[in-house]
Amino acid sequence: MNKAVRKSLIVANWKMNLNTHQASLLLHKLSEKVISHTDTQVVLCPNIMTLQPLSLQVNHRQFKLGAQNFYWRDEGAYTGEVSATMLRGLVDYVLVGHSERRNVFGEHDRDIRHKVQAAYRNGLKPILCVGETAHEKAENETHHVLHDQVVSGLLNITSGEVEDLTIAYEPVWAIGSGEAVQPADLRDAVKSIRKQIHALYGEKASKKVRVLYGGSVNSQNCESFLAVEGVDGLLVGGASLKVDEFASIVEKAHNSRKQKG
Repeated sequence: MNKAVRKSLIVANWKMNLNTHQASLLLHKLSEKVISHTDTQVVLCPNIMTLQPLSLQVNHRQFKLGAQNFYWRDEGAYTGEVSATMLRGLVDYVLVGHSERRNVFGEHDRDIRHKVQAAYRNGLKPILCVGETAHEKAENETHHVLHDQVVSGLLNITSGEVEDLTIAYEPVWAIGSGEAVQPADLRDAVKSIRKQIHALYGEKASKKVRVLYGGSVNSQNCESFLAVEGVDGLLVGGASLKVDEFASIVEKAHNSRKQKG
């Protein structure tokens, strides 16, 4: 596999944190600390309220913006919702199927695949999140879960479209728990994901799709994840709110990419 083709991707998920002033201040501090590298792309996913002002403040050569969530209909009588159409021009990426959307807000496979389709329809790049719960892990169902979530999430997506896809493997049991996946288990999960992409879309697509790891990522453990074959970057939660911590993660991702060549 020619890994040089795929840039590393580090995605910061700020979740439901920071008001507009706080988000602007964090972006300013990150712009001073995070070093830009041509082989490493950094995406910031703030809350929806801060996207518009941050889109005017951000250096688009240094950071791309992403949305944490959206509704799959382009418009209509859906009070309180924001569509992918409304996000055009503000963001490049959108998170889809994050475990908190699935498990806290009850989003189903049908919702996820409609969101993936809406992202492509509106010229946005989806980051499809997949992963097993603690119960599913205990029952040795990880590979079955990954198979089902990948197949369902990519229904009606073409081979040309899927080359712009990013998949984030985020085991539900690891998110915010302080307990991260073991490298050997991560390697197996990534292989399973790429195998499924290969089966659906062929070898070219399976090599172009970027696969990230997310779940209790920090500057101390990130190198062990980035060293795993087939891992192209990280989906970072709590650590992305800490300027020095996140800057260190980005730098280590760049160093890892150089070592992988």
